[in-house]
Amino acid sequence: MPVDVSLLLNESDLDQIRIRGISLSEIERQIAIFERGIPPVRLVRSCTIGDGILRLPELAQKKAVQKFRETAPSRQLIKFTPASGAATRMFRDLLAYLNGTASATRGAKLAGVRQFLHALDRFAFFPALQNALRERGLEIAVLLQEGREREILKALLEPDGLGYASIPKGLILFHAYPEGPRTAFEEHLVEANEYACGAGHIARLHFTVAPEHQQQIEHFLETVKSKYQRRGVTLQMEFSLQKPSTDTIAVELNNRPFRDARGRLLFRPGGHGALIENLNELDGDIVFIKNIDNVVPDRLKPEIYHYKKVLAGYLIQLQEQLFFYLEKLEQGQPDPVMLKEMYRFAREKFHLHLPEEWRREPLPGQRQKLIERLNRPIRVCGMVRNQGEPGGGPFWVAGPENTPTLQIVESAQVDMADPEQESIWKSSTHFNPVDLVCGVRDFRGRPFNLLQFRDPEGGLITVKSLHGRELKALELPGLWNGAMADWHTVFVEVPIITFNPVKTVLDLLRPEHQNV
Repeated sequence: MPVDVSLLLNESDLDQIRIRGISLSEIERQIAIFERGIPPVRLVRSCTIGDGILRLPELAQKKAVQKFRETAPSRQLIKFTPASGAATRMFRDLLAYLNGTASATRGAKLAGVRQFLHALDRFAFFPALQNALRERGLEIAVLLQEGREREILKALLEPDGLGYASIPKGLILFHAYPEGPRTAFEEHLVEANEYACGAGHIARLHFTVAPEHQQQIEHFLETVKSKYQRRGVTLQMEFSLQKPSTDTIAVELNNRPFRDARGRLLFRPGGHGALIENLNELDGDIVFIKNIDNVVPDRLKPEIYHYKKVLAGYLIQLQEQLFFYLEKLEQGQPDPVMLKEMYRFAREKFHLHLPEEWRREPLPGQRQKLIERLNRPIRVCGMVRNQGEPGGGPFWVAGPENTPTLQIVESAQVDMADPEQESIWKSSTHFNPVDLVCGVRDFRGRPFNLLQFRDPEGGLITVKSLHGRELKALELPGLWNGAMADWHTVFVEVPIITFNPVKTVLDLLRPEHQNV
């Protein structure tokens, strides 16, 4: 039987829920999801070139870039970057070694620590680390010679040094330049000048940040902005927090609300899918989405810029044609020939399988159904060749009435115990590097309510622990997974150079991050 949530909560609980801005009906919905579970997505097949993934020829790329250049000055462009994560995971192995945990002395992890120490002078933060140690009267070369490497790690990771274990990843010095090193945040400022400059010569950047880091990040960016603001361009920075109302309630293994040692309900962040609310509040036309750590030095940026403009220009081309059709539908003007053309456009460009019986309906009903189905936000997603990097992939997924739809899927969403599903997952040739360009206004120029295009039944349930007690946690549908499930989706192949994440500090030693 379903749990009667009202019988499980007291007045203090209700106050706690109200303060977070969560409705009781939402709590009931979440607990119902825990009870029935979240069924895995059903993969139909992986997307490949010519079957879900476009490979744009050189001429098409040139036309897309030209379209972007022509229209960008009249568009509200925004560069949206989730940047709330601390760099703790980036330095996980170094922290384990510093803290003396047993796993740090084993095999590859110890080898990674040795590799880090051996290559210290190749990191952009080396001069800053050197200065931090010299302030303590210490020299890196002497410390290494004497086997006092933990002193080096302390100066790098702990708060009385550079504090890299706890500051935002965007504030880590990533790349070295003759004029001085740059953080990931600074690289995003440089990029924004090139492809996020729209109406009024304003390049808008929107960062989602954690409340404990917001002041530090805002101060840093305000300090360095003038250094990267190109002549004739205004860099405009905006910040938002993940809303407490997007947190999800944790439950016991029997699906009753989990309570901490003080008897209070436990809420957990809903994952990056919660950021659809932040995205929904932006006042813009075209939004570029890219992770904070996916940046490169200047020598590699031209190719990055090219493909950003290709994706954006191709989106604008699709949008213009779609808007033309929607305007004709709204005006009641399409003749049978144009209606046939619209159906073909929907099928070929957005892979929409519109019911055949619609064509037999009287024009008013047919027009209304087409407007409702076609008037949706658009996302054009870059896809790179799968070379073993972690990340979601492009798949045909069984949708409503088993109609296949294009979706970005994470491995945790798939039933890997099913041999057929595992085989389809492993057959994937491409994956998503979080390289999206989004059209978020409709043909009337009004912003979409993006919350209407989510998969409300999506997400992930995981088992976690708190102080030795197991609990079940709910993650909301991911930002580029279920949170965009009902968008018009287009996958375009882009080269692997567009994907250069920094998941561990050793990734900064890759050639793509060495500015030589």
